[in-house]
Amino acid sequence: MIELTHDPLDPNRLVARATSPDVGAVLLFLGVTRQFTDDRETAQLRYDAYEEMAHQELVKLETEARSRWPIAECLIVHRLGLVPLGEASVAIVTASAHRTDAFVAGQWLIDTLKERVPIWKQEHWANGSTDWVHPMEK
Repeated sequence: MIELTHDPLDPNRLVARATSPDVGAVLLFLGVTRQFTDDRETAQLRYDAYEEMAHQELVKLETEARSRWPIAECLIVHRLGLVPLGEASVAIVTASAHRTDAFVAGQWLIDTLKERVPIWKQEHWANGSTDWVHPMEK
């Protein structure tokens, strides 16, 4: 399942969708808006995307992950628009018979998503200023 949404993410729904009698490991990764980046205070984040291309790239990542590891389920959901402090902007769920495959696939997915997928993050700082942040800078 690949999804781009402006709605808050529901981790329980994602974990339930990935859970089945075939799997012994369900890994959930959430990228959450944190309050401080280095010495600067974040008020919120904003994510924009070239949605059609981002969706296509996410599908490619899912396909590649399924070909590299024996994962039974792969869910990638990324939020767009404003994401307040403490809320998730990205969720990745991998499920497999064994935990190692779920962990390795999940880490590869989030790292590769940040490199390949045209989704951009804008920091909204507590002092009222904003900055666009390249994903590999953080």
